[in-house]
Amino acid sequence: MAEELQSLIEKINRDGVEKATAEAERIISAAKEQAAAIVKAANDEAAKSAAAAKAEAEASAERAKETLRQAARDAVISVEGAVSALLEKILTANVDAALSDPATAAAIAGEAVRDIVTSGEIHAGTKVAEALKSQLAAKANFTVVMDEVTGSGFTVKLDGGRVEHDFTGATVAAELAKRLRPDLAALMKDCTN
Repeated sequence: MAEELQSLIEKINRDGVEKATAEAERIISAAKEQAAAIVKAANDEAAKSAAAAKAEAEASAERAKETLRQAARDAVISVEGAVSALLEKILTANVDAALSDPATAAAIAGEAVRDIVTSGEIHAGTKVAEALKSQLAAKANFTVVMDEVTGSGFTVKLDGGRVEHDFTGATVAAELAKRLRPDLAALMKDCTN
């Protein structure tokens, strides 16, 4: 009986160890599956985060490039405006100086009214008006009127003042600047390329 008891104890031990081993293997297998699922989920989340970070970095780089392009365009526009203003200021000063010279203004006025056959008036400052009177003495259909408001240059009025041609410094300089702006814009564009 001791042998049977011994055999029974060994069988109970063996069955218990086998059950415990099987349970341990099942627990280990379940833990491995769960760990694999956690690792896969973490890898998937990391890949999503990396893709999102890469997309954000690319978008940020593109925004930075666009900001630089806009800043460069704004700088060119600002410089172009400053150069245009400076050009117009220089033109105005030089045209005013040229049209304040009685001989130059009289020569330009003579050309301006040379082919006009109707009567009219030329308005100019005192010095220029004196030069114009002597220059246009042969054109009896024009009268020269002293007009200190005109500034540099002169104005020509025809048809009783209904038609007026303005040859004052400010008007001539503005017209010259307007005609030079496209060339200046093209020059500025060439400088940025």
